[in-house]
Order: sequence, then C-alpha cells, then structure tokens
Amino acid sequence: MKIPYLLGVVLVLGACTQPYSPQATTRFASTGYRAPQGVEVVTTAYRPAVKTLSADTPVTVAASGRSFVDRPDVQRFIREMSARHNFSAARLEALFSHVRLKSSIIKAMDRQTKPTPWYRYRKKFLNAKRIQGGVRFWRNNAATLSRASRVYGVPPEIIVAIIGVETQYGGNMGSFRVLDALSTLAFDYPRRAPYFRKELENFLLLSRSEGISPLKPRGSYAGAMGYGQFMPSSYLTYGVDFDNDGHRDLWSNRRDAIGSVANYFKGYGWRFREPVVIRASARGDASIWVADKLGPPNTSMATWQSRGVIPQKQVRNAQLAMLLKYEKRNGLQYWLGFHNFYVITRYNRSRLYAMAVYQLSQAIRRQYQRASNEMPASILRVAQTN
Repeated sequence: MKIPYLLGVVLVLGACTQPYSPQATTRFASTGYRAPQGVEVVTTAYRPAVKTLSADTPVTVAASGRSFVDRPDVQRFIREMSARHNFSAARLEALFSHVRLKSSIIKAMDRQTKPTPWYRYRKKFLNAKRIQGGVRFWRNNAATLSRASRVYGVPPEIIVAIIGVETQYGGNMGSFRVLDALSTLAFDYPRRAPYFRKELENFLLLSRSEGISPLKPRGSYAGAMGYGQFMPSSYLTYGVDFDNDGHRDLWSNRRDAIGSVANYFKGYGWRFREPVVIRASARGDASIWVADKLGPPNTSMATWQSRGVIPQKQVRNAQLAMLLKYEKRNGLQYWLGFHNFYVITRYNRSRLYAMAVYQLSQAIRRQYQRASNEMPASILRVAQTN
C-alpha cells in the first residue's frame, strides 16, 4: 500500500517551489564536521545509555529543559529551509515538535565492529534462504525486471541481489521513523552532521514533492528507505516512477523500486554486458598489488599478466582491472575486478559487499534458470507477463 497522501502535509510543508535536482551522491558519504559560527552543538545531553537498539527509545531533553525545536542549531536549519526552499518556518516548527531523538541511533553509529573475514561475511548472504527468496522475487516480478534491464542495461540478477542483500526482498526495510533518524544524526552526531543535515533537507523536499507526510516513512537507523534502502538524496536523484502512476514509491511499489535500483546503477555508469569480476591465479606475493583505496580500475590486463596475475577466463589486454583479495579458511583467493565491480561499490563502499552482491546474483540466476527450465510453459508465460 502506498504512503497515504495527507492534508496535513500541506499544512506542515507549505507550497512547493521549483523542482529540486541534487548532485549525485553516494549513500553513506563520510565527512568531517565543524560547527557553524554561533551554533550550539549538543553532544552529550541527548545520549542516555540504552541496552538495546530500539526504534522506540527517545533521547531525554537537555538538563535545561529546553525543547528540541528551540535549540539554536534547529532554529538555524528551519530558517535556512524557509529562505532556500520557501518552507513555512512556523509549520516546520510544528513538524519538528513531533521529532523524537534516538540515543539508540547514536549508539549504533558509534558501535565499532571487528573486521569480518570473507568466508564468514559470505555466509550471511550466500545461503539457501536468500537464494530461494531471490528466485521467488524474480519470478513474481519477471516482466518488470526484464523491462528495467532493457531500459537501463542492468542484468535482472544484479537488481534482485541488491534488493536481497539490502532488505531481504522487502522483508526488512527498517523500523525507525525516517524523520527521527535523520534529525538525530543531523543535530546530535557532530562527526557526520553536515552530511545528515543535507539528507534531512532532501527528505523534506522529497516528502513535499511526493505528497507524503514526513512523519510516516520508516527506514534504517541511518535514514535509508524502501526496498533498495535509498538515502533521500539518492531517492531524489535516481528514484523513478517506473509504472507511470504519478508517484515514486520505493516502500510498497516493487515496480518503482526495481526501476530505481536499475537507474542507480546506470547513473553510476554500469556497462552493459561487460564483466564484473573474474577469478585469477597469482604468482608469488600478489598482495602487494592490492590497492589500499577502492577507486576505479586503472591497470590493464596486459600489465596484470606481466605481474603474474592470470585470469581464469580470456579478457582483452586493454581491459582495465583491479586486483581483489579475499580471505578463505585455508588461504587467500584472488579476483580481478572490472568497472562494473566498482559500480557496485558505489552502492556500498566495501569489497566484501560488492562481491557478496555479485556472487548472490550468480547463484540466483543459475537457480532461476534451472527452475524456469523445469517449469511448464503455460506457467512460465504467466510468470513472465505478471
């Protein structure tokens, strides 16, 4: 069911202005923070200890008793939204009076995790439940996936795998109110406050342009939304109305979600029918050639072969690749990653994530093709024209 269109949206957000077109951004860009001159930044008064990560645990107000909406940094943001985007300051104050800051979100953002070896990370996503769920999702949305692949040049299995990794095919889109999550991080998480204030700004613009109440959407503790877990800037930039019903709904409309994920990959330069990764053998200690930073591949296959890195499939000598290293239980495994591998990392800047998406996509594709070959032709036609 779509997010309802409420008269209260008009009362809260005011009249619309010219369409907003943000620059393409990565979903979780990291940035430093320096408090704007004259703005008080509260870093401790809103963080009581909590034992678990709960979507319903608010943060207590400051000892002075001053409300969230009266804080100087919040008031500054409201003035900026009013001046820059013609929002009603009074109505934004009314909206922010309903915000509940979440100590559990700050706790989750600050939680340090130990590096996970590939052989353990892989098990989270390469399992029977995730693969079978992907086959069902593909079968139930075959026509939409086929059209998205034609329009954007992205394989159906990649789209399915992203949705599978992000939300288990829509089964877990997050339980935090997006406005609470973004407000907490925008005003009580100084390390990345500028990034999240921009996402809060984009969320309010998105709510106004799509005619949804900003108090309704729910998502992750970082404010990611829908089947594909788009941040507001990505929603505005890459979200598409793929079924032409007049709205971009990434929470309950699988057609829009599928088209938007495909458009995201196209926006970051996915190359049709080019490889993603290829297994390789390596002579000696190839680890010295593994790049520290995850950037676009810039070394030709001819150079890799001169260094003793040999692909298991034939690749053009001029093809650019990066060397990837993964830890197995009994040693190391080397792969050569190409431009499309780098594109997957624009969704999440992790070599482990990108490889998990790719390998899950291949497992889903094999199982889907096997199931399609075994399916009676009459049933297959129905599945492909849903």
